[in-house]
Amino acid sequence: MSLPIDSKTPFTQVFDAFIHSYIDHSTNDNMGLITYFDKQWLSPCLQSFNIEAADDGDEVPWKPSLRDQQASLVNLEEALDLRIPSELQALFCRYYSHDLNASAANGKLTILQVWNEEDFDRLQKNLISHVLMKRRLKQAETLFFALTDEEDFILSVMLSTGAVVLEQVGKEPQREIAPSLSAFMAQISPAPELVTL
Repeated sequence: MSLPIDSKTPFTQVFDAFIHSYIDHSTNDNMGLITYFDKQWLSPCLQSFNIEAADDGDEVPWKPSLRDQQASLVNLEEALDLRIPSELQALFCRYYSHDLNASAANGKLTILQVWNEEDFDRLQKNLISHVLMKRRLKQAETLFFALTDEEDFILSVMLSTGAVVLEQVGKEPQREIAPSLSAFMAQISPAPELVTL
């Protein structure tokens, strides 16, 4: 199932603003977003140069690419018999992108994104594994969306409330960071790096 890409919600507005700011910061500070080219790992993000002329390992420009049709995690919902908050759906389904580096009051983080459809499939499998682990441990169900600069600590969305929480892998969430993903995105700042691997 796909959704019209132009549907605007409070979350997509704040997320789009973050993406545009991310691109602007990279242009101003780092002369653009750069990645290493891999012919076996192509993406719609690589639109601004001649792919045929690039060799594996070349540094090439990229930027987040709004999907023509927004993807959906409805298959994941059906497989796990749960409801995924619409904000989290938009975070993973609105753009193709490398992971996005950001800074928050408590440190640095990396917001997970999908580079191509194969990466999208891989993300869904990892999310399924995460929920099944939570169920096996009889813990509150969450879905992760970001890595922190502390080993084994991730940021997740609490499925029962939609709140953003900090949790250590395999443990119950430690504390609430923001009441929603929209509120969380409004608190962080883009921190693009010259080369994203």
